[in-house]
Amino acid sequence: MNEVFLTLDADNLNNEHLCCAIADKKHQAGVVAKKAWLSERIMEGHVFRKLDEKGKVFIEYAPLEKAWVPVIGENYIYIYCLWVSGSYKSKGYGRQLLEYCISDAKRQNKSGVCVISAKKKKPFLSEKKFMQKYGFETVDAIDDYELLALTFDRTKPQFAPNARKQRIESDKLTIYYGLQCPYIPNCIEQIENYCRANGMALNLIMVDTLEKAKNVPCVFNNWAVFWNSRFETVHLLNEGYLKKMIEK
Repeated sequence: MNEVFLTLDADNLNNEHLCCAIADKKHQAGVVAKKAWLSERIMEGHVFRKLDEKGKVFIEYAPLEKAWVPVIGENYIYIYCLWVSGSYKSKGYGRQLLEYCISDAKRQNKSGVCVISAKKKKPFLSEKKFMQKYGFETVDAIDDYELLALTFDRTKPQFAPNARKQRIESDKLTIYYGLQCPYIPNCIEQIENYCRANGMALNLIMVDTLEKAKNVPCVFNNWAVFWNSRFETVHLLNEGYLKKMIEK
């Protein structure tokens, strides 16, 4: 199997596939939006590195100061996503990608690397047990969510103050979302259709600037859901998952 890794840049971005949404037509609008988002972030030091295969094997990270998440700290790298799926699991790809990120952070004389995880495994977040194998430790927590960090100089990042609120005033279904994930536009379409068909109030809040991302009132990696004023999940919603959430 090919073990060549590629890092997306301004020259190859348009021609390379995004591993998490390769061929599914319903996500192509999301791919276009993600590539537009990436084209601006790459100039800020954002890295999208993937296996040169038609599979979901990649890591995505950025300087924490430029990362669109409610995490603050100085001179850290933030990992948005580390994903290895299907037949590509158990081949060492996750290790290779994470070690590349750690080495890159050291090369840049960063203070460390951090990532949002959870006490128990949650979809769309890096698994805590895997990160602990490489020296990551919990440095901050909000309910079940944890900020893990591998520190090189004993400094520690933390969740931004607003993220600790985990509540909003409105009891409408409220979703904060960015365009970083190619799946999000289709999720939004499904949710809008469900709410329209069921006469349900919906408040969609696009997180379209770094400042907004640093100040969302909850844990956020590119998506966050509130229901009855309370933060519910960072899990991407489709119609089925939304229905289960409302009925529970």
